[in-house]
Amino acid sequence: MTRISRVELTPVAFADPPLLNVVGVHEPYALRTIVQVHTDDGLVGLGETYAADDHLERLKAVAGVLPELDAFDLNELRRRVRDVLTAGGTKVGGMLNLQDPADVVLSPYEVALLDIQGKALGRPVVDLLGGAVRESVPFSAYLFYKWAAHPGAELDEWGEAVDPGGIVLQARKMIREYGFTAIKLKGGVFAPDREVEAILALADAFPEHKLRIDPNGAWTVDTSVKVARELDGVIEYLEDPTPTIDGMAEVARRTDVPLATNMCVIAFDHLKPAVLADAVQVVLSDHHYWGGLRRSQLLAGICDTFGMGLSMHSNSHLGISLAAMTHLAAATPNLMYACDTHYPWKTEDVIKPGVLAFRSGSVPVPDGPGLGVELDADALGELHEQYLACGLRKRDDTAYMRSVDPGFTPNTARW
Repeated sequence: MTRISRVELTPVAFADPPLLNVVGVHEPYALRTIVQVHTDDGLVGLGETYAADDHLERLKAVAGVLPELDAFDLNELRRRVRDVLTAGGTKVGGMLNLQDPADVVLSPYEVALLDIQGKALGRPVVDLLGGAVRESVPFSAYLFYKWAAHPGAELDEWGEAVDPGGIVLQARKMIREYGFTAIKLKGGVFAPDREVEAILALADAFPEHKLRIDPNGAWTVDTSVKVARELDGVIEYLEDPTPTIDGMAEVARRTDVPLATNMCVIAFDHLKPAVLADAVQVVLSDHHYWGGLRRSQLLAGICDTFGMGLSMHSNSHLGISLAAMTHLAAATPNLMYACDTHYPWKTEDVIKPGVLAFRSGSVPVPDGPGLGVELDADALGELHEQYLACGLRKRDDTAYMRSVDPGFTPNTARW
């Protein structure tokens, strides 16, 4: 029996560009926690999650009850997580308020235990999830309006993108370097007409690419319907144009463009009202807050049952998360849309290079045991020192934007 002996939690900070969104702008560093679960027979499982102070405290509380747990007993893992944590709202960064922190805390530990199981058996995680239905996983080019640099910093390699021309140039660079065949634009930053213009410019520049836009609930219902009609036949889906299940349902009744979400359906309790209201046609899963890989497969099954499409959401992440996302997507038959990823935006990582690579916009499934990636101890130490030095302890895009523009107001349902 493979039992847990100890757990290491290492918060890290890695450089993040000034990417604009509905609630502000990304700070100079993004935060993550790297989870290492050690076993009594020398195996180490890896997980990755958020790093806000309150989340770290929950992770530490659970770490204390994991020694002696059988690494194959995922049901007991979930029971221990729930016994330690009490239900209550938690904010994981950006715009997501989750009803119960248990699934968010469960996720990195479950991923780490699956990594251990795969290493013990000599099989990749995708095999533990039922086997690969695809050998590589397609991802989308994730475009952002952005500043040329953080205030006072040197220009970054991506340059400024605050108009359609800048967005097209950004897309050209990303597609040239990664080969993406789908494109997503993070909207909600400028007036809707201006963002529609950017999508039409992308459609003209990349007529064979599938397009989507995500304004993170920045628009009213009427504006959402107007944009949907203008982009009908141009985009494959419209993501979270307006807040709430009721708002999305009203938009869905007035347009044929499929609506996607990772804002109004982000927990299992949200699925029933969303299905009854026919509010969304595509759910963007995210194992970091749906409770790990197996519970994400449960979500996939529910979507399949009710005829809902499935894609994958992304937040700023490192290679352990990309590996987990790739294994999960490879084992999910009804995940039919290219997944989101922030991975091209990062310049630092905690894993050794050579395993994860984009080929024609897709990531081949790692074939090594477990997740198939190896931690770089030196890089982990450097990014932990960067965490200690940067002073950030939670993500707050709005506060950072107000440090530059004191009058800034988040744009949720503004237009």
